[in-house]
Amino acid sequence: MISSVLTVSQVNFFIKSLIEGDGRLNDLFISGEISNFTDHYRSGHLYFSLKDEKSVLKAVMFAGSAKRLKFEPTDGMKVIIRGRVSVYEPSGQYQLYAQDMQPDGIGAMSIAFEQLKKKLEAEGLFSDEYKKPLPAYPKKIGVVTSSTGAAVRDILQITARRWPVAEIILCPVLVQGDGAPAQLTEAVQALNRLCACDVIIIGRGGGSIEDLQAFNDESLARVIFQSVIPVVSAVGHETDYTIADFVADLRAPTPSAAAELATPNIRDETAQILRFYDYFQEGAVKYIEYLRQSVDILYVDSLLGIQTGITDRLRRETDDAARNLRIAFERVHARNKGNFIHLAGKLQSLSPLRTLQRGYAVVTGEDGAVRKSIHKINAGEPIQIQLSDGRIHAEVKNTQEGNGYEERNKF
Repeated sequence: MISSVLTVSQVNFFIKSLIEGDGRLNDLFISGEISNFTDHYRSGHLYFSLKDEKSVLKAVMFAGSAKRLKFEPTDGMKVIIRGRVSVYEPSGQYQLYAQDMQPDGIGAMSIAFEQLKKKLEAEGLFSDEYKKPLPAYPKKIGVVTSSTGAAVRDILQITARRWPVAEIILCPVLVQGDGAPAQLTEAVQALNRLCACDVIIIGRGGGSIEDLQAFNDESLARVIFQSVIPVVSAVGHETDYTIADFVADLRAPTPSAAAELATPNIRDETAQILRFYDYFQEGAVKYIEYLRQSVDILYVDSLLGIQTGITDRLRRETDDAARNLRIAFERVHARNKGNFIHLAGKLQSLSPLRTLQRGYAVVTGEDGAVRKSIHKINAGEPIQIQLSDGRIHAEVKNTQEGNGYEERNKF
C-alpha cells in the first residue's frame, strides 16, 4: 500500500530545494560553447545552451545582467559564465542562471569592437564615396576634446603657427568614462546645428583600449557620419584605431597631425602668391612688348609711316600706358600684400596662446569646465590654472567679489 503520494509540483520543488541547498552550485564558473542562442528583444532576456564535446546545459541570462554585457553573444562563441544552477519548477528542468559572461580567450571589448565595425561597414558608413573633402582655407575650426589634455594644447600651438587667421571653437568634453560618449555626440551635433565651423577635429591623446572606448560608441559613429561639417578623427597614437577613425572623413594618427592636415601653411600660401605676382608681372611685360612691336611693324609696313606725328603719338601713348600699368600693378600688389600681413598679424595677436603669454590665465575646475566667475568657485575647491608655459594645481582659500581696482582706490 502506498503510504504517501506526491504531486509533480512537490517533486520539482523538492529537487529544486536540494540543488539550491548545495552551496557549490550557487556560484559557479562554467566554460562552454554557446548554441541555440535566442535574444528576446522586448524583454531583454537571453536564452541559450552551453555545450562541450559531451553534454549540453540549458541557460538563461535575465535582462538586468544582459544589459551589462560589452559584446553580443552569438552561436559558436566560446565563453566563461558565472552563475548558479537551479530548477525551473513549471517544466522540472534544471538550468544555469547566468549572471556574468566573458569571452574565453578574447576580450569582450575587442569582440564588441569587431562586431560594431563589421555592422557599420556593412551599412556603408566607412565607404570612401561618403567622405567629404576638407576646406582649403578654414576660417573656423571646431575642436572636440578635453580642455585640460595635451591634445588641445598641441592643436592650438600648431594652428597658431600654420594658420593663425583661423578661429578655434573649443567644445570641452569628457574623453573617457561613462558620460564621455554622450558628451562627444552632443558636441558634434551642436557644431552642426549652429553651423559653427568649417571643419571639426575630434580626438584625445593615446591610452589603453579601455581609455579609448568612448570613441567606439555606435551613436557617436552615426553622428560623425551624418555631420554636414567635415570631421577629422585624431584619437590616440599612430597604432590606435577606433570606430570614429573609420567613419570620419579623414583619420589623423595624432591630434598634432590633425591640426596640420586641417590647415594650410601660411608661409607656403604667401610664397605661392608671390610666385603668381611674378608670373603675371612677367606676362604683362611680355604683352606690352608685343604691342610695341606690333606698332613698329604697322609703322614700317603701312601708310602710317608717312604720318610721323601720329606714329610718335601712338608710341608715346603706348609707353605711357605700359608705365601706368606697371605702376598700378605694383601699387595694388603692395597694398594687398601689406593688408594681408597686417590682417595675419592682427588675427595672430588674438590667438589664445598670445593672450596667455600676456599674463592672463585660464582657470578650470575639477570637472574640467572653465570658471568664468567667482560665483562658480567654492572655497576649498581644487582648481587648475593654465598659464602660457604650464599649469598650476591649486586649492581655493577664499574668494572676493570685484576686480580689486575699486577697493584700492577707496578713501
